[in-house]
Amino acid sequence: MCEFCQEHGEGKKWYLQMKNYSRALLLEELSEEKQKIVGTKTRGEWVRNFFNSFTFHSQKEKVESPAQEAPQPTQPPKPPPTEEEIMRNQQVEHFGQVLPIEDIEQVIDLVSTITRLPCGCRYITTGKADERYCFGVSVGPLGTQGTEPDSSFEVLTKKDAKKLFHKFDKEGLMHSIWTGVSPYIIGLCNCDHDCTAYRYYIEKNGAPVFFRAEYICQTDWNLCTGCKSCMKQCQFAAMYYSSTNTKVYIEPTKCFGCGVCRTACNKNAIALIPREKNKEAANIWLKK
Repeated sequence: MCEFCQEHGEGKKWYLQMKNYSRALLLEELSEEKQKIVGTKTRGEWVRNFFNSFTFHSQKEKVESPAQEAPQPTQPPKPPPTEEEIMRNQQVEHFGQVLPIEDIEQVIDLVSTITRLPCGCRYITTGKADERYCFGVSVGPLGTQGTEPDSSFEVLTKKDAKKLFHKFDKEGLMHSIWTGVSPYIIGLCNCDHDCTAYRYYIEKNGAPVFFRAEYICQTDWNLCTGCKSCMKQCQFAAMYYSSTNTKVYIEPTKCFGCGVCRTACNKNAIALIPREKNKEAANIWLKK
């Protein structure tokens, strides 16, 4: 189990614990230490600020506002934070975990509301304003987080939400779940190269900002035909082809357990197994 499961889930999957979606958690006053890290007194304030800056209309206002002259420093600048400090603060403020489609469906069944909204990451990286790959859970226009309704939020039924996630699964987008001042859960995402968190952590080898899944993928060589269709789905360069054996091998220490490679295999040769059952991968949740 990942650190969040141990700390916030009593040894069970933290994202399947109803308490981590509760209004009481949203409204409670944060400790002084957490307030210092996140800059607000409650999670509700943080969530409101986050969604105001994340949705496109606010991003546009932010980008187009007149530039202000930077204040002149009155003392020597502080040294940049270490990777460990960045990760520790991220785990307090806004951290994620990769989820396969099966666990995504369990989360959708668990929450009372799910809303679709424009992806701020994709606006930043591509300039496209209305790419709706992000989903608010326990937050949205119905007032569960205290923000005002607006056209950026699109209320979905559980059935429609699951249908969209399966579509993204087939497209090779890895799914993730995110906190808004941990362990309160605010959203589900569908990530690839256009996601700023993915770019920073995976492509640029930055500080970890999300845990790997509670699983890894494993190929059954008795079923694998070596067609290599699955390899194009992998976002983490964890799949290798053996020309001698004409099979695909999944490196367990590189696999993040998103499971999207399975959608490209028409032989059902790829399965998810609990991470703990593979000795090589059992304790790899962040960087190796």
